[in-house]
Amino acid sequence: MIHKTTPLAELLRPKTLDEYLGQSHLVGEDSILRKNIEAGRILSMIFWGPPGVGKTTLAYLIADKLKMEFFTLSAISSGVKDVRNVIDKAKTMQGSALLFIDEIHRFSKSQQDSLLGAVEKGIVTLIGATTENPSFEVISPLLSRCQVYILKDLDKEELLTLLERARKYMEQKTGKSINIEDNDAFLRVSGGDARKLLNALELIVHSNKSEKLNITNTMVVDTVQENMAVYDKSGEMHYDIISAFIKSVRGSDPNAAVYWLARMIEGGEDPKFIARRLIILASEDIGNANPNALLLANNCFEAVNKIGWPESRIILAQTTTYLASSAKSNAAYMAINKAQKLVKDTGDLSVPLHIRNAPTKLMKDIGYAKDYKYAHDFPGNFIYQEFMPEKLSSSKLYDPGNNPREMEIRDRLKKLWGKKYKY
Repeated sequence: MIHKTTPLAELLRPKTLDEYLGQSHLVGEDSILRKNIEAGRILSMIFWGPPGVGKTTLAYLIADKLKMEFFTLSAISSGVKDVRNVIDKAKTMQGSALLFIDEIHRFSKSQQDSLLGAVEKGIVTLIGATTENPSFEVISPLLSRCQVYILKDLDKEELLTLLERARKYMEQKTGKSINIEDNDAFLRVSGGDARKLLNALELIVHSNKSEKLNITNTMVVDTVQENMAVYDKSGEMHYDIISAFIKSVRGSDPNAAVYWLARMIEGGEDPKFIARRLIILASEDIGNANPNALLLANNCFEAVNKIGWPESRIILAQTTTYLASSAKSNAAYMAINKAQKLVKDTGDLSVPLHIRNAPTKLMKDIGYAKDYKYAHDFPGNFIYQEFMPEKLSSSKLYDPGNNPREMEIRDRLKKLWGKKYKY
């Protein structure tokens, strides 16, 4: 039998880059990082990506490939003293020490500062792993000394390959006959997270005493929902709970939203993480239906930074219930998505001459800014003119939502633009 204290994800950790699943843009043939690893030339780096996509594994493989001494710290449980202890040991290793810090975004500024000298002098090669945008969470001096690599969710084929590896391994170690009749539920519960996928399979196998195991979608869903309900801010439930929180606010249920907020608070979640999500949600899901939502969410983030626990929970609760109770619109979110797609589809179209900048006489002579009409010179601060590239004239990207505020916006745009944008 498999020793239950060793997770399946750890037992199946790949031993070489060729066994490593996913991230072909980083470690596939002819990729930049792969070439650097094989040439033995790596600099300090930050791996940014969702959980369970192989950040820790890739760090292990790099250290093994380059025969480097591997040190690992978790930002959740380590402090400046631990960092200094590793650096002291690394000073005797002539640049062959690799320090991997998981959840590096949870390090304070002073903890990150303690890394700077050793990284800059090459005493250690740092690999930091984060699920958060390093631009916000890693101090600028440290970030400037690191290459940032973005890791992606595993795709369906990669997850199914991993699932088959795990099935065979579990058969061999348990002596059971294991057949996976359906894999849809495995893919859903994993969400692109390899660790979730393996944990689900391991849980099902160990909780079923049958020697012939036929795993169905229903079995996967029932087993996972019954057994994976503990919030772990550093583990896989972290993303399930924040997802439930966001969907409850988006769905205008303040009761459910504040419940999931409490789950995160009791689990020790970083309040800034919650506050950042509320800022994003205020624009993505409320937008111009209630512009005050973004102002409140932004003020919430500032207040949480100033106040700290436990009082921040009240500020978060106020903002959460306000956003959940607010009118909703994703019109701004949809507008930028449409605009970006349009740019990708049509390329870099020329700016119409009449709205180009004309700082020199030559530019004015050849028509830059000619016939541009200054809106404030006209009644109502508006004059009908073309602002889009000619090819895209009349392309409507912002479609106001069906709520009182945006209905007012729609009426105004309809009066201004008539049939041009068909509001």
